[in-house]
Order: sequence, then C-alpha cells, then structure tokens
Amino acid sequence: MPRTSSPDGLGELLDRQLSVVTRRQLLTLGLTDRAMQYRVRPGGPWQVLLPGIYLSANGPPSMGQKEMAALLYGGPGSVITGPAALMHHSIRSPLRLDAIDLLVPAQRQRRDVSFVRLQRTARMPPKIASAGPVRLVLAPRAVADTAWRLTSLRDVRAVVADAVQIGRCSVSQLIAELNEGPVRGSAMFRSALAEVAEGIRSTAEADLRGLIRVNRLPMPMYNPSLYENDAFLGQPDAWWPDAGVVAEVDSREWHLSPEDWDRTRRRHDRMAAAGIILLHFSPNQIRREPAEVVRMIKQALKRGISRPPLPIRTIPCPGSGTKGTTRSA
Repeated sequence: MPRTSSPDGLGELLDRQLSVVTRRQLLTLGLTDRAMQYRVRPGGPWQVLLPGIYLSANGPPSMGQKEMAALLYGGPGSVITGPAALMHHSIRSPLRLDAIDLLVPAQRQRRDVSFVRLQRTARMPPKIASAGPVRLVLAPRAVADTAWRLTSLRDVRAVVADAVQIGRCSVSQLIAELNEGPVRGSAMFRSALAEVAEGIRSTAEADLRGLIRVNRLPMPMYNPSLYENDAFLGQPDAWWPDAGVVAEVDSREWHLSPEDWDRTRRRHDRMAAAGIILLHFSPNQIRREPAEVVRMIKQALKRGISRPPLPIRTIPCPGSGTKGTTRSA
C-alpha cells in the first residue's frame, strides 16, 4: 500500500490554492505518482478535476475550486475572463457558467478541456484583479471578451448597459477595449456602446430607443438631469424638452425593494408637479404593443408642444454628447 501521509508543505499549499494542486507540485513535494493514484482511486479522498490537476476532497467542487483548477491548467500568467470574471465584478451575464474562459499567451500550447475554454491572445492584460487566489481580468476586458462571444444584440446591450449602470467601468474604457480588440465580430459591441454613450442604461431603454428611431419620432434626450430653478426633479429615461414630456420604462429589474419603488414614486411626483407629462411603459409593453406606445408618445408630444414651454433646466447624461437645453416660461 502506498505511503499516504502528507509531505511537508502540502497542507499550506492546499490552503493557499483552495484545496487544488497539480501533479508537478506534488512531485516537487515528494509525493509519488503511485501515492497520487491511491488518493484519487474510486471512493478515495481526492479526485481528478482536470488532467494533472487534483482536488483534495471527494465532493462536488465549488466555483472557486474550478477556477483555481483552470488557472493551474492554463499555467503561469493565465487569467480568467468572460462570464466568470463578470460574476466576480457583479455584472450580469446572459451566458450560463458552464465553462470558465481563460486567457493564455498566444504561444502556449493548451487545449480546451472539460469546463475550461481557452482563448489564446497576443493581448494579455497588463493589469489584473483578484478574488482571493483567483486571477481575473478587469471589468472592461471581461465585458469586451463576453460581448465578442454573444450572438444577440439584446444580450450585448444587457452586459454593456449593466456594467456602466452599476459603475464597474466607463464608456471610454469600453471604447478602448473595442478599439484594441479584434475588428471581426465587433459590430454588436460597437452598436451597444453607441447606445450607452447616448445615455441608454438598460436593454428595455434600448428597445424604447429602437422603437422611437424606427417610427421616426422626435429624438429625446436619454437620462438627462432635470431641474426646476435649483431643485432637482429627476433623471428620466427619455426627455423631450420642447414638449416637456418624459417616458419612463418601469421595470422591477432596477427596483427590487419597496424603498426603490418609493424613491421612484417621489421622483415622478416632483416631475408631475413641475408640469411634465409623464408616460410609463413596461418592457413587455414596448416589445408586444409597439403601436400603442408610439401612439401615446405622439399624443403626449402634440399636447406638450401646444402649451407654453416649461421652465426646466436640462443637463445631459455625462458622455452622451448631447447639448443641454434650457427653457423659460
């Protein structure tokens, strides 16, 4: 029977690497191949996660342990990107976490295996983030690498808008990733960035923008800050200053608590008290009843234009490139 006692330094190594270790590391510590095989035997205390990568436990591996195994398999300098990295940055992804995307230097010879999907690149990130022992790309690179894998503009919009909305990265940082990355397959990423640069903050807002464009309605300002004198009124989804009309996309996606809903109600009350015509649309209504949404917008714009202008001061959303508009009664 093989010697099963643990060599000196193994416990410390396992603690540092989330109980994941490579064959080479074990050999360096003095453990023989025979002893390794005994530990990973059927019913044994260890298991094989990837070729040459062991987990010193026999239960299902955690996400962190799978990430650690992927990095050890990828080798020195490898770094996690894509949806797994988005998860660490608290950015939502439409892709299932059925694989861990790993950036490795272009010259490194490794193949996809099990839950590891390799991306060879000559553009290894100069800076990285970490989640404990796990190395991952910064948020802008994670968004870009995910966007290039997506096949739906709506999904790309969702990732880009969420990343900017929650402040994980700026539009300028994403534009830099777009310009430095491959041109092929970048069309949807470029389109989504253009929308966010105009002030679009969510997929539902992008749907509203598309509906307005297709039906050739007057273009509003997206997510500007509105003031009456020095009093802040709100930052509506869409604002037509000439008519004093606001369109809001009411989605529980961004209002997950009673406190959020109460803040939204108070904001709407302030805008209504200032004479603004408020329109409310749900994401489903925009997708399923586009003709009704267009009719309501046209009716509100006609009504707004026919009355005296409102004394509302407008400051455009940062980065939108839209000039502010000030109206006086």
